[in-house]
Amino acid sequence: MLLHPPIVILATLSPVAVSDAVPKFDIGRECRFEGGSTADIDRCSDDESAALRQLETEWAQFTGVDKSTCLTVATAAGFAGYVELLTCLEMAREAINTDKNPRDPKRTDPMRPVGPGVTVGVGPGPTSPGQMPGLGSR
Repeated sequence: MLLHPPIVILATLSPVAVSDAVPKFDIGRECRFEGGSTADIDRCSDDESAALRQLETEWAQFTGVDKSTCLTVATAAGFAGYVELLTCLEMAREAINTDKNPRDPKRTDPMRPVGPGVTVGVGPGPTSPGQMPGLGSR
């Protein structure tokens, strides 16, 4: 399931009661909704069951706000999935960890510069679009 900004925004605005226990979803209904062959439905059921087991062991580690927001996102459109719920909660937890220590030297983020002064595209070369090879003068 893809997350769209309007859904995420609405999800953060709607209050959802969150209990101390992992919510109960109908795995069979979710997997039948996604469709596919019997093997696809079986794989979906296995994935949902694995996500449920992981949620049962980690549920207490997530914040109430994240649980509420992610539960709303995971149950959007009338269908609910443990994989979506777990993914959302893990992303929320990772965002918190990154905010606490964004420049951890042990961490490698391919989209972030390694250190100060690292720049892409600096050096000798054309300085204006008219000087770029193949574009000619304008």
